[in-house]
Amino acid sequence: MSTIRLTAAQALVRYLIAQKNEDGEPVVAGCWAIFGHGNVAGLGEALTAAGDDFPTWRGHNEQSMALSAIAYAKAKNRKQAMAVTTSIGPGATNLVTAAALAHVNRLPVLLLPGDVFANRAPDPVLQQVEDFDDGTVSANDCFRPVSRYFDRINRPEQLLTALPRALATLTDPARCGPATLSMCQDVQAEAFDYPLSFFAETIWRRRRPRPDVEELAAAADALRAAKKPLIVAGGGVHYADAYDTLRQFAETHQIPVAETQAGKSALTWDHPLNLGSIGVTGSSAANTIAQECDLVLAVGTRLQDFTTGSWSLFKNPDRKILAVNVQAYDTTKHAALPLVADAKLALEDLSAELGHRKYVDPDPALKEAWLRDVDAVTARPASNTLPSDSQVIGAVQRSTGEDTLVLGAAGSLPGELHKLWKASRPNSYHMEYGFSCMGYEIAGGLGAKMARPDQEVVVMVGDGSYMMMNSELATSVMLGHKIIVVMLDNRGFGCINRLQMGTGGKSFNNLLDTARHAVPSSIDFTAHARSMGAVAEKAGNLDELEAAMARARASDRSYVIVIDTDPMPSTEAGGSWWDVAVPEVSSRAEVTEARANYEAALAEHRR
Repeated sequence: MSTIRLTAAQALVRYLIAQKNEDGEPVVAGCWAIFGHGNVAGLGEALTAAGDDFPTWRGHNEQSMALSAIAYAKAKNRKQAMAVTTSIGPGATNLVTAAALAHVNRLPVLLLPGDVFANRAPDPVLQQVEDFDDGTVSANDCFRPVSRYFDRINRPEQLLTALPRALATLTDPARCGPATLSMCQDVQAEAFDYPLSFFAETIWRRRRPRPDVEELAAAADALRAAKKPLIVAGGGVHYADAYDTLRQFAETHQIPVAETQAGKSALTWDHPLNLGSIGVTGSSAANTIAQECDLVLAVGTRLQDFTTGSWSLFKNPDRKILAVNVQAYDTTKHAALPLVADAKLALEDLSAELGHRKYVDPDPALKEAWLRDVDAVTARPASNTLPSDSQVIGAVQRSTGEDTLVLGAAGSLPGELHKLWKASRPNSYHMEYGFSCMGYEIAGGLGAKMARPDQEVVVMVGDGSYMMMNSELATSVMLGHKIIVVMLDNRGFGCINRLQMGTGGKSFNNLLDTARHAVPSSIDFTAHARSMGAVAEKAGNLDELEAAMARARASDRSYVIVIDTDPMPSTEAGGSWWDVAVPEVSSRAEVTEARANYEAALAEHRR
């Protein structure tokens, strides 16, 4: 057997270079790195030698560069991923939030945090976390519950089994998520005689499981028996490249479609069967049909509470759920009828089973009424007051073309964008709403731009999220990956402030002007963005915002537009109930009243 002597770090990089997807692209497109004493000597040397064969990018924060990697994978529809390496200690634990985000959203990322010495000779090393009762524990054990695959590399030869398992996790449509290889820092530098065959080019083909014959028959029977079915399109439609199949299925059988946050843009907004968003942030058209439907065809969605209105939305007592998903875990929720399969193949096979079966088209007046509501709340305000989030969304929509990818994550904007944004083509809407992680937006925008350089990436972010994490704006400038950031400054956490007041609470500790302070906040966001190399300006109103958007689109550098907004309004049209527990005991009458309303809602929605 022919061998080659390499360090563990060199072997890891060489192996990753040889892993390709079915399109001939690298499965792992490169590595984000912030070096420290846990990875600079081992992985740092190996990445230096790899050069452009396995590019390395430098971020400014471990969490944010991992968020960029995850957004890249999402924008690539999980066909490619990125690796992220850090030092031990805080560098490693800064990745844990990103790992949780990838885990919840079922997105691939290869995490390579440095770890303590496997030989334990210098213990405790700088930044080492010591467990008084377990000598095998390190800070990297935090990754275990938020990784789909976790391994600690204590010997260089362990890569021979660990790396294929990690790649299998990244490329498996059912198990897809973060794979973490905790790299002991002395092992990274240790050499081993690896078989040359280990580095042969490997093609990882997307697995497309076909439906089980009996499950398919049961699913077809359920659909034939239904009179008012509704398709709920989730992220699985994107990851299966099932856009055309979904459209053809809906048209052939005249079944309306509603979209989750992850599924939005699977069908163009103006398609007559697309009723828009569903659930807590849903359109009135989709939610009306959802309440009446007798069969929910859930395609590639995990049916989280925002999609189902905390399971209060589907009110028909005879309704059934038919769950199509590559992950069996998602197909049995709430006594659903399971159809474990690739979304594209499942819809094709279901359509063949149904033949010419057609249902009754939804009343077009429902969608027409909803679009009138959308146009009303996104129109320019009649007065010169501070604009609402919805009015800013309208201005941005009017200022962009079909090449735009709009991206967001947390606060008011995901709900407003889910309701109001008119997605004109697949992959034009990118929302991280499985984890709703503040700080994802700018880092995610960079990753999405790296994945889709021909699209204009418009990041919509509130001032609260901007303050949480903004450093990769500088990275976007440094790398030449232009993004447009529209920052809505409502002086604090306006979304959670509304929720606080809506549950009877007093506005407290959310808005900057009412939080405890000695000196009032006066942040100059445009100056801050310029200091990181971006072009930045402040728009005084929506007309100025639209003019600034034209300049931003013409710019060759990342561009930040700041606009002051009103923290109080949100779009009242559409939506559904959401279960947010209210205290049973309070000295405030407003909370007591809110609790009574909550108990009444529970009695109605939990019957």
